Amino acid sequence: MSQLTVPVEEFTTPNPVTVSEDATIDEMNQLMKVHGVRHIPIIRNQRVVGVVSDRDCRIAAGLTQPEKRLVRASDIMAADPVTVSGGETLDKVAFEMSAKKIGSVIVNDENDKFLGIFTVTDALNALIEIARASNEKESL
Repeated sequence: MSQLTVPVEEFTTPNPVTVSEDATIDEMNQLMKVHGVRHIPIIRNQRVVGVVSDRDCRIAAGLTQPEKRLVRASDIMAADPVTVSGGETLDKVAFEMSAKKIGSVIVNDENDKFLGIFTVTDALNALIEIARASNEKESL
């Protein structure tokens, strides 16, 4: 089996940091900083309803502190994020992300339950692993 046809689930970040729709910009910025992430899924009733990126938070950073306290995740999130099945192949998911120019997709299991998030960083890590495995095979 080609390394690019492995399920995206194998390179998905499981149990990512999530917040509810009422999270503030400062709360999300702090979580991103502490956990070293750039995308946070927004959860309502155990379902992902949006994604906030570090770029979304940076845009809102120009607001005054009183204005920032009024803005919630639901105000700046990308609603209805792209979702894929964990069984979808890595190459198809990476192609879809590239074609849509998006930095992350939500990964669900076969029962449409949230598994995790697959980001551009995860895609790069997959590429590194595949390239190294290919180089090791060539060395043998």
